[in-house]
Amino acid sequence: MAIKSFQGQRKKVQDTDDTPMTVNDYMTRKLITFRPDQSVEEVIQALIRYKISGGPVVNDKNELVGIISEGDCIKHISESRYHNLPMENGSIEQHMVKNVETIEGTMNIFDAANKFLSDKRRRFPILENGKLVGQISQKDILKATIKMKSQRWWK
Repeated sequence: MAIKSFQGQRKKVQDTDDTPMTVNDYMTRKLITFRPDQSVEEVIQALIRYKISGGPVVNDKNELVGIISEGDCIKHISESRYHNLPMENGSIEQHMVKNVETIEGTMNIFDAANKFLSDKRRRFPILENGKLVGQISQKDILKATIKMKSQRWWK
């Protein structure tokens, strides 16, 4: 006599995945920003105090005018020491990257991850109506993948 296995009627599992998948869902909105007239020394102190590697530079209207990074500050220090100039001279406007590439907040998080790889950037600012509203970093992408690790990624 054979043993029969019976599990009964199986319910169809509905596929309702509400996992956020856009840059807007994972970007940082509370940013440490800098002004173009700040000194490199002020920026260095802020980078150390807030444990960040760089940040957006905005004008009085909160419009993005550049990005300053640890590397930009180190380059300034190195050049000042090489030419035996005092470090206080000059504002970050002279040392920041002015042609800043941004991404859309509506971009899929995995498309953003590919953009990080192809463009070799550590952060991308997000603008809405010409104003800075947030920034996404490589760390934000990693946090997003941890939150989605049990989800299907092909959606």
